[in-house]
Amino acid sequence: MSTTVKITVTGMTCGHCASSVSEEIRSIEGVTDVEVNVGTGQVVIHADRDLDAAAIDAAVREAGYSLAG
Repeated sequence: MSTTVKITVTGMTCGHCASSVSEEIRSIEGVTDVEVNVGTGQVVIHADRDLDAAAIDAAVREAGYSLAG
């Protein structure tokens, strides 16, 4: 099973921000790829299983950012 999750992260302003968010999200079990658009804050997460929303939120917070909304 393949899953795609789209989230919006607030506060990212540069490539380092994108790298930090991507690295933390990639550490979630099942994540296969992460695409980050710093300009829009949109993050697309690809995984081989359903992902827990709390795990995504925790990963974004660990990187120093927060989810929009």
